[in-house]
Amino acid sequence: MTKRRGTGLLLALLAFAQFISAIDYNIVYVALPEIGRAVGFDARSLQWVVSAYAVAFGGFLLLGGRMADLLGRRRMFATALALYGLASLAGGLATGPGLLVAARAVQGIGGALLLPATLSLINTSFDEGAERNRALAVWGGAGAVGLALGSLLGGVLTNYLGWEAVFYVNVPLALGAAAVAWKTITPDAPRERGRGFDITGALSATVGFTALVFGVVQGPEMGWFSVQVLATLLAGLALIGVFLAVEARTAHPLMPLRLLRNRNLVAAMGVTFIFMGTFGAQYYFFTLYLQTVHQYSAMATGLAFLPSALTGMAGTKVSEKLLGRVGTRTTLVTGLVLGAAGMAVLALALSPAGHYPALLPGIVLLGLGQGLAWTAMFAAAGTGVDAHHQGIASAMASTTQQIGSAVGLAVLIAVASHGTHAIAGPSLVPGLRTAGFTAAALTLLGVAIALTLRREGTARPAAGSDEDVDTRTTHPALSP
Repeated sequence: MTKRRGTGLLLALLAFAQFISAIDYNIVYVALPEIGRAVGFDARSLQWVVSAYAVAFGGFLLLGGRMADLLGRRRMFATALALYGLASLAGGLATGPGLLVAARAVQGIGGALLLPATLSLINTSFDEGAERNRALAVWGGAGAVGLALGSLLGGVLTNYLGWEAVFYVNVPLALGAAAVAWKTITPDAPRERGRGFDITGALSATVGFTALVFGVVQGPEMGWFSVQVLATLLAGLALIGVFLAVEARTAHPLMPLRLLRNRNLVAAMGVTFIFMGTFGAQYYFFTLYLQTVHQYSAMATGLAFLPSALTGMAGTKVSEKLLGRVGTRTTLVTGLVLGAAGMAVLALALSPAGHYPALLPGIVLLGLGQGLAWTAMFAAAGTGVDAHHQGIASAMASTTQQIGSAVGLAVLIAVASHGTHAIAGPSLVPGLRTAGFTAAALTLLGVAIALTLRREGTARPAAGSDEDVDTRTTHPALSP
């Protein structure tokens, strides 16, 4: 593997990109009630402020991964940040629900270009094992800091400057990082001849995954058996089938199907789906609980999120150590089990008359589990994949992550609202508690998937191979 100069500065830039993305994620959750009142969303359509991002992100990730591999990681990294910054500006200027949802969708496209480029830069710039684990921990830790500052900053900005400020804050950060990228990241090599875009595969995958996520998000609002939802879901599944058929026959596939022989990558895809559908949905429900049941202000909600994000950051540091000592599988299982326990404990503590300190044990367990699992699942996704396919491999794991986010949020909203028409107040608590227990149970499915990861210590394939002989993360403590 060719080493880039200035990997410390490179890692700082990649971590900063994750920091920006994490800030935006939590800022939006904290500002949701204010956005709903000011822009004109109703209680059910408000989820589109979150889901529009997830739909576009999930639909365009495979294309983003392929573009990073073919057009260059630096080029796509900088372009994605610029697009993200401009879409944030448009979001702050939006005057109606349609415009704001469109801006969030464009932000999602920017994210779909950014994440594969970022992860492939990590996986091709840092050697597999302790060095890459450290880079992933720094990257994940930056995300946790972003969540901590995002929740607090979102509260301050919403309280004093209005909801628009939560979008405007991204503009200088993203555009500034895009400018720095051109001087920090090694210039992209000339494009290799004979490697095409697979236009048919790109179109069928993008439209198919977008339709699938759209149908899932619309299900709770329009009814799962409505004509529009069923037609959208069936069309999405059919297009994904077309995509897989195209990939099996084309000479230069968007997603080489042989990557699916990489057992760790496939397991990581399953885990990212469960992770975002359970861990990721907690931000939505925690905000709902604090602001609609206990009437927290935006700033108070931001402060309430701080312990969660800080313990998540601590979890990423612990994960770095555990990866080197006990391996990817044990680290990931530990994180998922801790997270499931945290969700259950947090659900038990929800009460119409409860106080914030009662929530802290669940918050701490959930945050630690999140930090442990985040680093480990992306370490698993990048192992055993050659440099030419790191972008698309990262996109595969990230696609299931984003689809899981949309599916999990839709399913848990349906669980929380089942049998009640309440949209605010203490009567929400039983539904929120049921959603928390459901998320904890579903997280255990992620544990079962994580147990299919290869144990460290079995034979490896030749360097650069994508074959499923072994795709373990190499750790110095475990190497002969």
